[in-house]
Amino acid sequence: MIHSTREEGCAEMMNTDAARTPVEAEAEKAEFEAVLEVLARSPRLEKLLRHVGEKYFARQTDELNEYNIATEVFGRSRSTFDASADAIARVEAHRLRKRLKEFYEGPGKNRPVQISLPSGTYAPLFTRHSATVEPAIPAAVPHEQPLVLKENETQIARLPRKTLLLYALALAGGLVMAALALILHGRHVAPSATSTELPTASAGVAAPVSTSGAIRILAGYSGAPQIDSSGSTWISDRYVTGGETRQGAAGSFVARTADQLIFQHSRAGDFSYAIPLPNGVYELRLYFVTTEPSSEDYATFGVYLNGNPLLQGFDVNTDAMGNNIADVRVFRDVSPAADGMLHLNFAAERGAPSLNALEILPGPPHATLPIRLITQLTPFTDHSGQRWQPDNYYMNGRMAMQHHPTAGTTDPDLFAGERYGHFSYALPADPRDRYTLVLHFAEFYFGSTGQNGTGSRQFRVLANGSTLLDNFDIFKEAGSLHAISKSFNHIRPTAQGKINLTFEPVANNATVSGIELIDEGR
Repeated sequence: MIHSTREEGCAEMMNTDAARTPVEAEAEKAEFEAVLEVLARSPRLEKLLRHVGEKYFARQTDELNEYNIATEVFGRSRSTFDASADAIARVEAHRLRKRLKEFYEGPGKNRPVQISLPSGTYAPLFTRHSATVEPAIPAAVPHEQPLVLKENETQIARLPRKTLLLYALALAGGLVMAALALILHGRHVAPSATSTELPTASAGVAAPVSTSGAIRILAGYSGAPQIDSSGSTWISDRYVTGGETRQGAAGSFVARTADQLIFQHSRAGDFSYAIPLPNGVYELRLYFVTTEPSSEDYATFGVYLNGNPLLQGFDVNTDAMGNNIADVRVFRDVSPAADGMLHLNFAAERGAPSLNALEILPGPPHATLPIRLITQLTPFTDHSGQRWQPDNYYMNGRMAMQHHPTAGTTDPDLFAGERYGHFSYALPADPRDRYTLVLHFAEFYFGSTGQNGTGSRQFRVLANGSTLLDNFDIFKEAGSLHAISKSFNHIRPTAQGKINLTFEPVANNATVSGIELIDEGR
């Protein structure tokens, strides 16, 4: 499960069964019941939290998925529910995440046990917090306004004696453990070396990047670090001057992304970043979305890297092919300027600039980093040590998890899921390069359990309008429950820096289990 911490160093995870004492487990249940009372005036959120909590305490978190929540909590039909057309589970989960965050940043900030719903999962996360330590907020980042305590939330301060006793016992246990740690290790503990929080630009310090060398910034965001579906940490906005911060509409859904959190805030207007960066070669990714319908006039702006044009005449709506659609642009061979800073300037042309997030990753010279996707909800590391990211960049289709053994592969878990139907991907790529595309398939349905085989499923795959596979029949080429991969070389991105893949049914649904995109410049 992917964890999201509210404050690194101030919270201890409690979700591991082996690590929890009976008192801690009871404290979790007490907090769960108390927060349900807080949500009493939001019946949909209360119903959702009750469902995920019950599954968690019953050790059935593997049943917490979009389909089950939509059908079991919100009454969608099991036979007709289509996640690509009905985002009820995602929308309500987003509202619940936001509501919990508001509560624990406001009236519940000193509660010893706290609940969150990390992005990329529907399973709740319980953390134990110190009641005497205030979260550290960078000096250049303003405090968020405290949440106004609603009438029903006053009940949380008047917990039953049993609940208060459980909290007291849990806190006492934590204090004993802390005292033992101080005795054994001394009173002065160095800050964690793995923290990805960076000092703000106003601190005047060219701070080192995270231990992975990656910097991920949520533009316009001022809260605690966020964890995406791949387990990567995104930090609050910093190193920036100019512009203004904006927040997306509550419950709004952005297509072509597995991580809604990246697109919930933005910085708009003329603004610039000066990011301290060790000398080296990096890959830069810029994330955009527009929530306004397109107009006849282009709302263009320019982006400049160390004073040189990076994007000119750039219109997010046109690039993404619509509003509320994620747009990712990737650039290789990025390096800091002579002053040790990476300078990014966003300047208006026929419209105001906007940015949702930026990502800087150590990269190989003259090539972008590989993209490896599995049509599953969590990351996967194959037998070669290569990391595959959860499904992303897609539009339409449905995801299904498979529980069938797949032959013909050294990594059968790669084929534990599929995206099927009529769907597409927009993979970000540097338009100067050429790429190798590898698609991974398996036939999970036809040809097994009495179903027809050859001819039952046929589909075509296109890349930027050119046909890669036509009338492709997995069973005919590989049989049932047997992996098959197809490789295509020298694929050229569009001028917008995309490799657009279309999976188009001919007979029954198209399907895919894994996608690799490898820059041939390496």
